[in-house]
Amino acid sequence: MSAELDLSPPEVPEPTFLESILRYGLFLGAIFQLICILAIIFPSSKGHEQEETESTDGKAAEQMKKTKGPAPQIRQKAKKESKKKR
Repeated sequence: MSAELDLSPPEVPEPTFLESILRYGLFLGAIFQLICILAIIFPSSKGHEQEETESTDGKAAEQMKKTKGPAPQIRQKAKKESKKKR
């Protein structure tokens, strides 16, 4: 009885090319997810600096719009006059 025990490891087939791609793709996906989670937990300070510059740019853009206000009125008057001439 004990002389007939087969203690050799079971035969495992070699992984196919598709299985290898899938395996490494899953590893890359897991690494990407970890990087994303770490980016949320430890945000960089560059983001805060960009928000400050965007808010100042927004104020400057509003001032530019205010100064450009009369220009469209002149265009509208010119269009109305050209229509009256017809």
